[in-house]
Amino acid sequence: MCDDLTVQANEEFLAQKDTEQGGEKSGISRRTFGQLSAGAAALAMLPPVANAQEVVEQDVKVPMGGGEMSDCYFVHPASGQHPAIVFWPDIMSIRPAFREMGKRLAQSGYSVLVVNPYYRTAVGRITPEGMGFNNPEIREILLPHARTLSPETCVLDGRDYVSWLDAQDSVDTSRKVGTAGYCMTGSYVIRMAADMPDRVGAGASFHGGGLASDSPASPHLLAGKVNAGLLIAIAQNDDEGQPEAKDILRESFGDAGVSAEIEVYPAQHGWCPLDSYVYDDVQAERAWSRMLNLFETELA
Repeated sequence: MCDDLTVQANEEFLAQKDTEQGGEKSGISRRTFGQLSAGAAALAMLPPVANAQEVVEQDVKVPMGGGEMSDCYFVHPASGQHPAIVFWPDIMSIRPAFREMGKRLAQSGYSVLVVNPYYRTAVGRITPEGMGFNNPEIREILLPHARTLSPETCVLDGRDYVSWLDAQDSVDTSRKVGTAGYCMTGSYVIRMAADMPDRVGAGASFHGGGLASDSPASPHLLAGKVNAGLLIAIAQNDDEGQPEAKDILRESFGDAGVSAEIEVYPAQHGWCPLDSYVYDDVQAERAWSRMLNLFETELA
């Protein structure tokens, strides 16, 4: 979860890696992210997308049930119809890194909507470039927005995003929808799949928080309502803090007959986003490839 203990653990991990590697980590240094536009800088170092499709990208306003408009980034192949993906950013919300990740996914043949989960309280990026959740000042900015969200808002917003996507010419409505979520939105993919079992066919959760807890609203309790393939990629320090979670998830989805790939990755919470201060390019690429495999298999 994105809490003080996780932040502390990530700082300790980075300090150790800096000592071992002279400040360099997995080909991209912490200094690089402090000096460059993180998303674009990291994307330039990523392997090219195989058979990348030309894409069309635009900023859009999606009508929401509460009367507000959600500012989103929509990117899709320039021709044809393709499976839709609802792409939820982490607690840092919509920003260049997630736009780049959404674009990369679209180049693989998907119509991707990168959403702003904080549309009720903010428009666009709300944190300065080059500063992450490990910074106490950034946490003070973000947490009030994060506290406005709930399992209920996730479900309501997910319905609106899928409804909007289904009305787009670039979306193949004969194929199921996929969704991906990071950090605090890692649970959203399970909630969406449970709420729309006839429409959501695949969900990928990366270092998601609170997936299996004692709360009556814990996502793992929704396993019986899910009719989608799942990928649940767990950070090693999250697993250390709650080692029983992976077993609860495996048992819950296994008993429900849900195809779920659940794995602890040798990386720290937050390792997937391109601008994360614990970004791990090797493990992020492995997680990305598993997501592509999930979408290809379940949304075919």
